[in-house]
Amino acid sequence: MSINKDETNNVSNEHIVENRELNLIQALIPVVLLMAMLAYNIFAKEGEWLGGYSNQYILLIGGLFAALMGLYNKTSVRTMIEEVYENLRSVFVPIMILFLVGALAGTWLVSGIIPSMVYYGLQVLSPGIFLPASVIIAAIISIATGSSWTTSATVGIALIGIGTALGIPVGMIAGAVISGAYFGDKMSPLSDTTNLAPAMAGSDLFTHIKYMAFTTVPTISIALIIFIILSLTIDTSGSTDIGELLTTMDTTFNITPWLFLVPLLVVVMIILKSKPLVALGIGVAMAAIFALIFQQDILAGIADSNFAAIVQAVFTDTAIVTENATLNDLFTAGGMNGMLWTIYLIICAMVFGGIMDGIGALDRITKTLLSVATSTFGLFASTVASCIGLNIVASDQYLALVIPGKMFKKAYEDRELAPENLSRTLEDAGTVTSVLIPWNTCGAYQAGVLGVGVGEYFIYAIFNWLSPIMTLVFAAFKFKIRKLAKG
Repeated sequence: MSINKDETNNVSNEHIVENRELNLIQALIPVVLLMAMLAYNIFAKEGEWLGGYSNQYILLIGGLFAALMGLYNKTSVRTMIEEVYENLRSVFVPIMILFLVGALAGTWLVSGIIPSMVYYGLQVLSPGIFLPASVIIAAIISIATGSSWTTSATVGIALIGIGTALGIPVGMIAGAVISGAYFGDKMSPLSDTTNLAPAMAGSDLFTHIKYMAFTTVPTISIALIIFIILSLTIDTSGSTDIGELLTTMDTTFNITPWLFLVPLLVVVMIILKSKPLVALGIGVAMAAIFALIFQQDILAGIADSNFAAIVQAVFTDTAIVTENATLNDLFTAGGMNGMLWTIYLIICAMVFGGIMDGIGALDRITKTLLSVATSTFGLFASTVASCIGLNIVASDQYLALVIPGKMFKKAYEDRELAPENLSRTLEDAGTVTSVLIPWNTCGAYQAGVLGVGVGEYFIYAIFNWLSPIMTLVFAAFKFKIRKLAKG
């Protein structure tokens, strides 16, 4: 994921709140309560326990309970509010990006960009190579941009559309896209998390990337092999109807390669280190202009005027009706309004995480994990558990890098382990697992952008759940565990 360097510095400079009076049981009570409520909502109430915003309400209830625990332990209200404020401030830019992603989806639909991607993609990507090809395409874009978020918002959406038209299960497609996107994000020097992890561990960027390749390359290789096998075994129904789909798209939209100038411009701007807000904003504006040039009939069918149609695509729901039901499901977009559920989830998650940090619960839990690490493998395992745990509890991948990085740095030094061991483990367990947690900012974002629930793509996000396992295998066999240089 890539936001901007100032945001990275803000996160890396955050202090970890300590509360000497809070014991482990007290620190875990809000976590257990949160997990119990989320499990009840998912398994007993099918996600509708408290209405359409169940997860948001549950996070706020968990935060309220954590605040009461803090008051019981004499943590000031001001301290908790300050930590919540810092958390909310840290996600201001991601929230703005989400709004622009919603606008991007709407304008790229009415301009014909997404339909053109699907149209040409159907002719190039066959079911036999689609999944591994999706991994590779997403990885290349993510390495170039340093952002899994941007990758999903651009080629990810298009690949979902192409794969759906081919009859490939949407969870598999999303899993392939996310696997490739997070591989690229993790290995790209342009990524904020790739810069943040070595900064926390005391390593340097390129040593970190080089050392991280030892676990990352085998992991993505295994993922590719599995996706190749899946491609050979899945039963696709859409491939026989491609001709009909192509004809329908061609008669509905003005399909032309000129439309690819817009996504190409966005990608080039990000490669040139333009701020994502600027790049995505220009992508929205250019798509609106291209809609006026190429899709007059589409705009006329949406609203009374071209301007009103574009405004609707940016802000609210847009649906392009065709003669094919599959395409009707594909050619819909929610605009900025479609991102509100995800944004509310992120805000509520930041409230819960901020209060947990403010009362010292995160510090207490992490210190306990550190205290039981009596061997080198135990130290790596504790780091992995801490990163995954913070992705679950704090709901933010930055905190899952910053807090364990600060807490475990001295422990790695005491064991005479080079800092790149820690930075690699932070990325293997912190960066990539964030997308597997539905209420984490990354999980919520990817689910919202791709339109696929975390539960649907979890098992197919092979690279993401295999990465922490791979780093533990290396630790268990003491393979590529670098020691500090003597003298």
